[in-house]
Amino acid sequence: MEITYFGHSCFKIEKDGFSIIIDPYKTGSVPGYEPLKEKANSVLSTHRHDDHFGLSEVRLSDTRIDTPFVVDMIETYHDDKEGALRGTDNVIIIEADGMKIVHMGDIGCDLPDEDLEKIKGCDVLMIPVGGFFTIDAGQAFRMIGKIEPATAIPMHYRGPSFGYDVIGTLETFTDMFDEKDILRTGSVIELDSRPAGHKITVMKPMKA
Repeated sequence: MEITYFGHSCFKIEKDGFSIIIDPYKTGSVPGYEPLKEKANSVLSTHRHDDHFGLSEVRLSDTRIDTPFVVDMIETYHDDKEGALRGTDNVIIIEADGMKIVHMGDIGCDLPDEDLEKIKGCDVLMIPVGGFFTIDAGQAFRMIGKIEPATAIPMHYRGPSFGYDVIGTLETFTDMFDEKDILRTGSVIELDSRPAGHKITVMKPMKA
């Protein structure tokens, strides 16, 4: 299984020739990111804001391939006021070959225990850390402690040349961990089995 990080909250997950893109951003919706313009077999979105719902940026493949993935969703909120500020958000759960990848979207609240149980111990957790629109670095740190993924990939943060001015930096989050617990990679990683050895995997945004 291969995971590509384009930036912001957008990832591609590929296996056996089938690809899913999650949360494509609309061109111009996030400062500093190049247009996406990618191809995939399927597109999933956690909610309908432009920085997560740029469906027109992804060209669907016209080649029919059976999906190796099982997809489920947990409906939650984009804020801590039960959606009154920013609406709902969906946590996306993708499984294949006994591995579970969880994308938290723009989650802005805690999860109830019954929903935590559905994702607890997942192999990969993609989690926002920037705050303001989502949970912040401290909340993400505590949520990771509850979910206990094999590794967590931070997303939806501000970098030197990209991201919203009002959200926090990656370093605010990574400074909460020992450096030995952090794996820093390029834009693509391959998973043959459950990740081990690092609590956090920092991926380089491909489109920044």
